[in-house]
Amino acid sequence: MPAQTVLAATLVEPGRYELREYPLPEPAPGCVLVKMLMSGICGTDKHTFQGYTTQYGDRRVEFPIIQGHENVGIVEAIGGDGTYTDFEGIPLRPGDRVVVGANVACGECYYCRHDFPYYCCEKMTDYGNNLSAKNAPHLFGGWSQYMYIVPGSFLVKVPDDLPSEIAVLTEIFAVAVGLDRAKQMSAFPSESFRFDDSVVVLGVGPLGMCFLMKARMLGAGTIVAVDLSDYRLKFAKSLGADHVINATLTSKSERLQIIKDLTHGRGADVVIECAGVPAAVPEALEMLRISGLMVEAGNFSDLGEISFSPHRHLCAKNARILSVGGEEPAAYGPGMRQMARYQKQYPLGEFVSHRYKLRDVGAAVQKSIEPTSMKVVLEPWS
Repeated sequence: MPAQTVLAATLVEPGRYELREYPLPEPAPGCVLVKMLMSGICGTDKHTFQGYTTQYGDRRVEFPIIQGHENVGIVEAIGGDGTYTDFEGIPLRPGDRVVVGANVACGECYYCRHDFPYYCCEKMTDYGNNLSAKNAPHLFGGWSQYMYIVPGSFLVKVPDDLPSEIAVLTEIFAVAVGLDRAKQMSAFPSESFRFDDSVVVLGVGPLGMCFLMKARMLGAGTIVAVDLSDYRLKFAKSLGADHVINATLTSKSERLQIIKDLTHGRGADVVIECAGVPAAVPEALEMLRISGLMVEAGNFSDLGEISFSPHRHLCAKNARILSVGGEEPAAYGPGMRQMARYQKQYPLGEFVSHRYKLRDVGAAVQKSIEPTSMKVVLEPWS
């Protein structure tokens, strides 16, 4: 491996990036060095940039950091004896294209030992989030030419027929496993996400769009997309939405009436909240029919508190709420294979709307905030 330095877009504090150089490390035993091809900008990346640094419970960002947890790259080097298998047991070799799992669970705490989801882990580390770039070997995020994979991580080999600009969606598409869990929500068949159920998706940025697409794959009936952006709503139609509502042109009461009109006056069977703002939560509950199911997947960052009526929003509704704290490692491989299949039916190749170089990271994040973008990515070697 040639001795050289690595360029990485480093967030030194909220609102300020620097393009910094770091030494290129040799991977230790159990570690892997990945040459980055593409890294997506997630909603939590935007929130961190804006100063919302409490995320996923009480974990806080320790600056400086190299962001980027939606990552596609090529195995550059494998530490130790040179052997490493991906999550599905496939031996990896230098030159293999992989998606990097976004999180590393400790495997030892109460929640890990009792088979809770990884995001319940008491000592979980997150690439691009709470692994600080001040600590060697520094390269713990995808907004870098190379990324260092620590022990306990998982990689998943990318199918040959899946382009990188679609593979970069794997992590957020894996969060849509929440809909798979919604099918298992209750032992009573009337209380889970069922075939032909009406579904409302509040907020169709990249995450909401993946939930919308997954809902269609799993047999949803009428799907309604709600967003502030006509650009995104048009894309939602191409991914399976039957109806769209522009929230900038409608009042809350008008949106609720539209949903009732589309569902025979009952309200939606399932509402998926992906807007990522607290105020969307009570509206999502109000859109539900009695005994409906709300999937909360948008508020990964702490943007404040809201008020709601426990009687009207919960008890009188007999509402069920499924909170999605993240993706599941076992959803990565199936998600990529399904996207490879569905790229013939869905315009997945258009999901990446903007591409930027590392030196333009500030402009990239600003573009990702704008309503005229879908998935914005950084290409470290461009």
